[in-house]
Amino acid sequence: MSHYQAGPLLSQIDFPKDLRDKINIDQLPQVSDELRQYIIDVISEIGNSHFGASLGVVELTVAIHYAFNTPDDQLIWDVGHQAYGHKILTGRRDRFHTNRQKGGISGFPKRSESEFDTFGVGHSSTSISGALGMAAANKYKKDNRHHIAVIGDGSMTAGLAFEGLNHAGSLQDTNLLVILNDNCMSIDPNVGALKEYLMDITTSHTYNKVKDEVWNLLGKISKFGPNAQTIASKISNALKGTLLKHSNYFESLNFRYFGPVDGHDSIGLVNALNDLKDIPGPKILHVLTKKGKGYAPAEEGNATQWHAPGIFNKETGEIIKVIPKSPQPPKYQDVFGHTIVELAEQNSKIMGITPAMPSGCSLNIMMKAMPDRAFDVGIAEQHAVTFSAGLATQGLVPFCNIYSSFMQRAYDQVVHDVALQNLNVVFCLDRGGLVGADGATHHGAYDLSYMRSIPNMIVSAPMNEEELRNLMYTAQLENKGPFSIRYPRGNGMMTNWKTPFKEIKVGTGRRVKNGSDVAFLTIGAIGNYTTKAIEILSEKNISAAHYDMRFVKPLDELLLHEVFSKFSRVITVEDGCLMGGMGSAILEFMADHNYTAKVVRLGIPDKFIHHGTQEELYQECFYDTDAMVKSAEKLMDGIILNAASLVG
Repeated sequence: MSHYQAGPLLSQIDFPKDLRDKINIDQLPQVSDELRQYIIDVISEIGNSHFGASLGVVELTVAIHYAFNTPDDQLIWDVGHQAYGHKILTGRRDRFHTNRQKGGISGFPKRSESEFDTFGVGHSSTSISGALGMAAANKYKKDNRHHIAVIGDGSMTAGLAFEGLNHAGSLQDTNLLVILNDNCMSIDPNVGALKEYLMDITTSHTYNKVKDEVWNLLGKISKFGPNAQTIASKISNALKGTLLKHSNYFESLNFRYFGPVDGHDSIGLVNALNDLKDIPGPKILHVLTKKGKGYAPAEEGNATQWHAPGIFNKETGEIIKVIPKSPQPPKYQDVFGHTIVELAEQNSKIMGITPAMPSGCSLNIMMKAMPDRAFDVGIAEQHAVTFSAGLATQGLVPFCNIYSSFMQRAYDQVVHDVALQNLNVVFCLDRGGLVGADGATHHGAYDLSYMRSIPNMIVSAPMNEEELRNLMYTAQLENKGPFSIRYPRGNGMMTNWKTPFKEIKVGTGRRVKNGSDVAFLTIGAIGNYTTKAIEILSEKNISAAHYDMRFVKPLDELLLHEVFSKFSRVITVEDGCLMGGMGSAILEFMADHNYTAKVVRLGIPDKFIHHGTQEELYQECFYDTDAMVKSAEKLMDGIILNAASLVG
């Protein structure tokens, strides 16, 4: 049971039905205030959570659940960063303090968690397509429900959102409401022409003057009874000639557009939503909100910082940072950010590209130092890859930085636009491996597997910061073709990481430590856990060798011949999926060259891994230090552990 105290109205609301049955409409502002305070109280203490996005949609959340009969009426939150208020109102208030912790509730809407989470989310721009599919299904079943997709202006820039809008416009008899939550932000400030277009709508004096008159008309629609649809159609046609000349983007897709409206007026939102329920077909409500609304430090401070601030003092707004006693290794993302600037100073061909994550991947360092050579393309991973391919055709060397889990969205572009043309695009895949509290939607589990299957692709992963720098240096020498470098979330191992650049010959690994009993073959930063495991094994009189493969493709065959000539016991370790990953590549090599050895593969099993700390998840998946030690001990006893079955 949670020790956090809900306000007098919020404490009466366990589910949205309580909100609708027990609360008068004029009490909704107080409910919103109490809900916002509850989020602040909990997140300020537990940290490890998103923050600003949910504060920005408190009134909208309350209004939707008040106006619609959820969960019968189906609500989809795009991405889900903003769904904390939704979770608190839908039966999870007393568990909210377990947010993003192992065994606790997910940080994102999740179908297996609640019937109110009608669609699992985590990646952007899926809500419109998902809601449209639901609407089409329920029309087919003659099930009269409302379907509401809440999508941010940042998510609206992705191609998938346009595809959903485009299809919805052709299905005029589906009951779909898209709510555009416009706060000019994704995680970093939103960019692109759509942002400018929306800003033009919201600042137009003519638009807003006419808009008020239109809303007065819409508020009277219900009085027309059976003729309501005709009246709505007449209003819509009139708007096309006056008001909606400012919003023809949505009208051109056959959506009825309404707004912009104040997203922090809960009563006004309820009235608007009730009016829109009576208007048939696809429609869009443009709602203006402020990220971090109602908490002054988040409203007035750095919105990106308050997206996920960690633990903070709710009274003063001070973000509490643990100051280490000694210098700490940098985050891998910061090593990337500083290194690309160093390389770009030496090589004028280098360009930087990221899809809406300049702070998260640290490309913001290059954007500040070289604004004409670094691009934030918005939430548009497919475009980021093909844009990079275009740069490469002109002799430039684009470093395209995308989180591993987000790169999945641009796989066709990697295959068709980059690899097929053998273009020198350097893919820097941040957050490779298990990322922790974000859970299954964000783990970078698959990139080693999906990248190694593509012709022309070089697939690599550094064990430490120095190797990351040297792989980046290597990738921009001459024309290496498509080159993938993946590295994990979080801090590295080296405090003195800024070493002189050295070329690493493509397809070469290294022997980290000699041994005689068992050989560990590792890829990437998880190899540092192997170093600890080998120290423990040494104390148990087991001599273990360690080989850092560095490349999954091409493999270092000379090194592998050495391994299989010397060792009959081999353990492969990767912070990635076992299906088709580095361990699979090693087994393929062994079979192709007729070697026989007892091989244990450690890595992510064939299942989705949910949220927890990285350490907890390594343990769950049986490839933490203890798992490596146990695997070696069992091999010495002649037992081959089936790691996948141990976690499955």
